Amino acid sequence: MLPKFALLGNPIDPLQALEEGMTVSMKKELADIALNAAKSKGATYADVRIGRYLNQFIVTRENRVQGVSNTESFGVGIRVIANGSWGFAASNNVTREGIAKTAERAVAVAKANAKIITEPVQLAPQQGYGEVNWKTPIEQNTFAIPVKDKADLLLKVNSIAMQGGANFVNSAILAVNEQKYFASTDGSYIDQDIHRIFPTFTVTKTNKATGKFETRKSLSSPVGMGYEYLTPTPESKVSGIVTRYKDRYDILEDVKNATIDVDQKLKAKTVEPGKYDLILDPSHLWLTIHESVAHPTELDRVLGYEANYAGTSFLTLDKWRSKNFQFGSKHVNIVADKLQKGSLGAVGYDDEGVKCGEWDLIKEGVLVNYQAIRDQAHIIGLKQSQGCCYAQSWEDVQFQRMPNVSLQPGKDTLSVDDMIKNVEKGIYIIGDGSFSIDQQRYNFQFGGQTFYEIKDGKIAGMLKDVAYQANTQEFWNSCTAVADARDYRLGGAFNDGKGQPAQSNAVSHGSSTARFNGVNVINTARKI
Repeated sequence: MLPKFALLGNPIDPLQALEEGMTVSMKKELADIALNAAKSKGATYADVRIGRYLNQFIVTRENRVQGVSNTESFGVGIRVIANGSWGFAASNNVTREGIAKTAERAVAVAKANAKIITEPVQLAPQQGYGEVNWKTPIEQNTFAIPVKDKADLLLKVNSIAMQGGANFVNSAILAVNEQKYFASTDGSYIDQDIHRIFPTFTVTKTNKATGKFETRKSLSSPVGMGYEYLTPTPESKVSGIVTRYKDRYDILEDVKNATIDVDQKLKAKTVEPGKYDLILDPSHLWLTIHESVAHPTELDRVLGYEANYAGTSFLTLDKWRSKNFQFGSKHVNIVADKLQKGSLGAVGYDDEGVKCGEWDLIKEGVLVNYQAIRDQAHIIGLKQSQGCCYAQSWEDVQFQRMPNVSLQPGKDTLSVDDMIKNVEKGIYIIGDGSFSIDQQRYNFQFGGQTFYEIKDGKIAGMLKDVAYQANTQEFWNSCTAVADARDYRLGGAFNDGKGQPAQSNAVSHGSSTARFNGVNVINTARKI
């Protein structure tokens, strides 16, 4: 995915990322020009997004730096409603004249679209907030850390892996800063400064005698934080079979553990297919949540708007209207939000100027809601948007995008050790791996990074070639326990794709370790 990210802007010197961009007062002046131009041409609603998007990617392999990319993208996107239809236009000419022409072009697009619409846009009401701002609460701006320091850290990661016997290792740090200004005819002028970071590596070892190899990826998570994410504290460690991390991340300790894990994976016995009770770590479960819960509760998928590319959803409106569709067991409580500190989705306001919040998707196993934006809210009887509208850049139109979607911790005191000691035949899975899921987000298969056999309540050694299969409803109904909040951690993705033209957004999924009984496990190395 690196080439795609690298194309989102023009190359710059790393120090240019620290220069202040356009002042807020100038952005407000330009936004008012756009709003007035749109209204003068017949728009009944308009919003303006002036954005500066910074990306930095440092990629290494073994003892060398493979590449450093620093990009900047700056421009304006204007969305309007005219004659009951949406129109959108964007430009990198962010001048008084350029922004007025862009607004006029957006209205012209709306009027052209209006000739073929079957019903006018119904936009949920939204109060204006006046002039407000929001910033990711970072301690260290990743872009302010010298490139050499970050490259040296990655090379040290690689060196530890090679000293531990790795044949191959690559590592990277990805950093994003979105400086976004939003204004609308509702009366909002919102300035936001959003930061994200993703440190990662992959370690590979080979068995020269057999020619086989095993890998282990980092157990880091992309987060909405600054460089402080890479300065671990004793409180950031979660002890267990494999050390995991919450809030902060120790990349040097993780790579050391990874070299040991790949040795064990090479020697591990292959799994016997059958029914197992699964203990799923948050570093693994986030991806299952993402694919089988977060995607099918996107309202545009439910309505078929994404059928041509991203697919549809088995969670059709009739299931929601029944008010008793048993998505999962009583232990399954899943919340959508754009508020969690440190999460990728955390912002103060979405790209429609809606103040962000949280809401239930699954309550005690029952489907209770979806993810909706301003022009979708009326479809499910909402009086206002849920604040989950997003565009990957100024030149892309904003549309419904996934917020953070997370499994809530169990209410009773329950540790991972407590879970394991009650399992007779099971597998403990850590880390995300390969996956496959159908276009309705129903039938699926998931792998992982490391797998541990559980026999009579104890860990009996490592397994390999493990994947589990289920459909979404039977899987979540097999959930029999969720560990308490002490174990809660975030996972996530930097690049979740959707839409045509395609866009990418970053999203987190939190959970505590959870148990699922009687899940079908297959051996991925055996031919059917």
